[in-house]
This record gives sequence, structure tokens and C-alpha cells, in this order.
Amino acid sequence: RLRAPAHGEHGLDLVGGEALYGEWSEIWGRAGARSLLARHPEVDGIVCGSDQVARGVLDALRELGRHVPNDISVIGHDNWELLVTQSRPQLTTVDSNLQELGRTAARLLGEAIDGRTASGTHTVACRLVVRGSTLGAV
Repeated sequence: RLRAPAHGEHGLDLVGGEALYGEWSEIWGRAGARSLLARHPEVDGIVCGSDQVARGVLDALRELGRHVPNDISVIGHDNWELLVTQSRPQLTTVDSNLQELGRTAARLLGEAIDGRTASGTHTVACRLVVRGSTLGAV
């Protein structure tokens, strides 16, 4: 889910030059945000690999007195409806279109079973669902 060169193409740099990795949980999101902001308090945006991690980030920011989205923006990934709509503020997230991804995978698997293999890369469009955790939603 992370292509560091793509960030640079759009004038964005990863703080410290690399992404932070940990378990995909609210607990890790909270700990990761605290660690990141302790080293780099100037951070004004955090993009998370999952909505669960992003919920933990939101919790940590609230505990640290940082206002989302005015001080710092947060973006999740998955568009897990229950998590994103129950977050305060509601979470901006990337919707990976998992239903279409599943349909495409099933179709390609069926074709492969029938002896018709498809070569190349198959992509499914994703979209940014803007909500209250980014300034674009205000």
C-alpha cells in the first residue's frame, strides 16, 4: 500500500525518510502516533495503512491536545464503515473497492481453472472518501 516514490512525485516527504510499521490495531496506532510526534512535532498529516490504526492515531492526537483536522490531518485505509463513521471526527479514508477486487479475483481464478490464463496487471480503482479528519471536509 505504500509507494514512497509516489509521495515525492507530489511534493510530499515521509518524516524521517521512512514509514512506521507495526501491528494493525488501534493500540499500535496510538503508540505510533505518540512516537512519531515525540520525534517530529511539526507533522501536519498522518496516512495510515488501515482504519483501525487511524482510530488509534485519532485517540493519541486527542490525548496530546492536537486538534484534527486543524492541527493535523489523518487518513485511514479500508473505508470500514463502522470505524470511520463512529470516529470523532469522522475519518477520511481510502476505499479500496474490495467488492470489485473480489469479483475480479474470482473471475480471473475461474478463467485460470478453465485454462484461460490472463497475463499482465489487473487494477481496481480506489477512491478517497473525504470526511472530517482532513481539512478538505470542513
